[in-house]
Amino acid sequence: MNVLTRNIAQNLFKYNSAGLIQGAVRTFCAAALDGKEIEKLVNNNKVVIFMKGNPDAPRCGFSNAVVQILRMHSVKYDSHDVLQNESLRQGIKDFSNWPTIPQVFINGEFVGGCDILLQMHQNGELIDELKKAGIESALAKESEK
Repeated sequence: MNVLTRNIAQNLFKYNSAGLIQGAVRTFCAAALDGKEIEKLVNNNKVVIFMKGNPDAPRCGFSNAVVQILRMHSVKYDSHDVLQNESLRQGIKDFSNWPTIPQVFINGEFVGGCDILLQMHQNGELIDELKKAGIESALAKESEK
């Protein structure tokens, strides 16, 4: 077995001490969730995020940044951990036609990922977008004082 083949095999299969395959440890394909199922999740709350991990334990820096931004605004939101469900992970990418996670939806509309939410937060557009959804940002309340 050449080095490349060995590396691929080691990443795909679990070997016992004798070097024999014990069983596959990865799934190669998962059917994406149906668009209607994703739409229900997106419309279940005014703000919905699809992220890696959960708000109490984000599993990537971008997801953590989105959580922190929403915390600063004191926004209540639904979150969905795409690492727990590969069909959700692929389904949300197909639904939004956006390749990366996290994904933020406000009032059922796709807003963007971490970079877009951060930009909106920095230039004040996020406060306006939340207001359109009937959500008053805690930062807006502070600036009025």
